[in-house]
Amino acid sequence: MIPSHIARALTTLLPIRQPVFLWGPPGVGKSQIVAQTAAGLALELIDIRAVLLDPVDLRGLPQIDADGRTHWRAPAFLPTGGQGVLFLDELNAAPPLVQAACYQLILDRALGEYRLPDGWTVLAAGNRDQDRAVTHRMPSALANRFVHLEIEAHLEDWVAWATYAGVRPEVISFLRFRPSLLHDFDPAVASRAFPTPRSWQFVSVMLAGNPSPEVELELLRGAVGDGAALEFSGFLKLWRELPDTDAVLADPDAAPAPAEPGAAYAICEALGRMASPETMPALTRYAARLPVEFGVLLMRDAVRHDSRAAQTESFAAWARDNAEVFV
Repeated sequence: MIPSHIARALTTLLPIRQPVFLWGPPGVGKSQIVAQTAAGLALELIDIRAVLLDPVDLRGLPQIDADGRTHWRAPAFLPTGGQGVLFLDELNAAPPLVQAACYQLILDRALGEYRLPDGWTVLAAGNRDQDRAVTHRMPSALANRFVHLEIEAHLEDWVAWATYAGVRPEVISFLRFRPSLLHDFDPAVASRAFPTPRSWQFVSVMLAGNPSPEVELELLRGAVGDGAALEFSGFLKLWRELPDTDAVLADPDAAPAPAEPGAAYAICEALGRMASPETMPALTRYAARLPVEFGVLLMRDAVRHDSRAAQTESFAAWARDNAEVFV
């Protein structure tokens, strides 16, 4: 399932307190989907890395009370009220004894004397066995307590998230040009670095730090691996030679309009982020000069960036002229 469909599924399952297990390769964004969905439902999120726990960490410690009997004191990280999501991340990487300690919590919503409040849902996530990550086979009795959903990377879902999250436009533009590099993980290849949605976010953060040209390529290699780094480095040179966006807005009829796909993706990404009702007349005139598929891309980016752009007369005129391709 693509991330947006996973989010819709969780929106259905969390309110009815159905335990869910999210499967997916490393770096695909499992934790972020959980966090965003919980926030969208106004639910508190407690993120517990199950792989770091010992069985006693869940059960708590014994204490002799005034009645002379031993009672188990639940850990402070377990909720005692309200509504939320108890997220057991990397559950299948946890040792079998820790997974066993989760049985009762997941099925009976209890753990010894502790009771999970009614407003809380248990959700877990982990990598697949074939991903060459650290995993322990999940006992069938535990697996049968979940609804299992598997996540796959999806470019348009990622672009929507990346735009909202402030990922640098050159990264988004490159991945639109080379969508197969959004997530390119082969468990049969012993590579320390490889492209994933998570590692491309690392690239965006590194570029924001203005790395020295002497080390930039090595930093890229360290995040996304050799092949993707070399391709992206070449794309960056192209990006940095693009027409100045202010010059395009000032004179959209005379500014260079690239036809080469990489440059066209890049200029559309840069200009789309400048969309507003005021800039739409210039953007639509420039879009009309681009190859039709890139004109459509620019207009879609513009509307995504500022929905008011779709209400302008210049956009309406462009849409009428391109009704057969703009859907």
